[in-house]
Amino acid sequence: MDTPIVPPPPTSASAGRSWGIYVALPLVTISWLILFGIVLAAAFRIDRYELAPGDAIAVAPRINFAALEDGDEVPERFLTDDGIHFVTALGGQLSVLDAVLGWIDPYVQVDTFRDRFGDRTPEENRQIGFQSMVTSKQIAQFVALQKLGMDAELVEGRAEVASVVCDGAPDENSACENLEEGDTIVAINGVEIPSLAALLAEMSQPTYAIGQTVTVSVVPEDASSSTFDRSRAQDRTIQLMGSDDGTRPIIGIVPADTRTVRLPFDVQISTTDIGGPSAGLSFTLSLLDELTEGNLMGNGRVAATGTIRQDGTVGGIGALVQKAVAVRESGVTLFLVPSEQSDEEIAQAQKAAGKSVKIVAVSDLDEALEALRQNGGDPLPTSK
Repeated sequence: MDTPIVPPPPTSASAGRSWGIYVALPLVTISWLILFGIVLAAAFRIDRYELAPGDAIAVAPRINFAALEDGDEVPERFLTDDGIHFVTALGGQLSVLDAVLGWIDPYVQVDTFRDRFGDRTPEENRQIGFQSMVTSKQIAQFVALQKLGMDAELVEGRAEVASVVCDGAPDENSACENLEEGDTIVAINGVEIPSLAALLAEMSQPTYAIGQTVTVSVVPEDASSSTFDRSRAQDRTIQLMGSDDGTRPIIGIVPADTRTVRLPFDVQISTTDIGGPSAGLSFTLSLLDELTEGNLMGNGRVAATGTIRQDGTVGGIGALVQKAVAVRESGVTLFLVPSEQSDEEIAQAQKAAGKSVKIVAVSDLDEALEALRQNGGDPLPTSK
């Protein structure tokens, strides 16, 4: 009988290799699962939206002057090397991964859909932002040219509905139910409303009260025609609601700013897909810089944020802290901000901007120009 041959026991080296295979396989699997999870988290969008630092963008390269038919000649332009910058903040929809990173980052605000849009749709919010930018540029052009003694005129537009207010609206016959974006209000209780200014003046009359029912005549938006036809007006029954502070009656709409500006020459400021009104101050200062000799900005790199009103006052803005981070990362050394921002918010912005950025709060155009003079900038010439 043959004696069976018994194989020798495995050596310690071969045993180690076998054990290593059993360990390595799960580790590889886990690694792939983690990688897959990260990719999925980065791709899957959720109902969260960022408010994050954007960019500081030079205004001057985006400005173009041209002659108008039967208008004045284009004035001499004094090109600047850098000039003033306007500042943006990002606000896109987040993935799971982006939201987690945003919650960790102290300078990124993560909002819910309700926080960001309220009762509006994202598209409605986007369109309002674009319209605000258009208005901001027009007001900046008016203020800048008027400051230099040039002919500039603001023309009142119609009372157009930008959006309706649904929070706190009456249960019946509210503007939220009976009016739509794009409607143009042409009369209230038979009183003609030729412009937005006329609407504001009429609603300030003591004859109106919260809860009162009025007849609002509107011309619905007609996307197929560029001609406004007053004869298309329709009567809508509206119950007036209270203002936020409950002290006065309002229709319950956010009116579009339909004012337009008449200038002696054409001014274009390209902003592509950027929305919002907060670049008004920077646009105004850049136009003044381009239309006058010398260096208006002074030393270093300058940025500004703030709306501009037709009387030259500067209005408050959102996302100041995020914009402070953006100017810091862009090498800005002087940052003009609205004095309407709270002291706490300005202090937070200064902390975010760091010691390399000086933040100066201004209430109007004259204070902004004084801040630039203190920065070494040249004064404006005397108005014509």
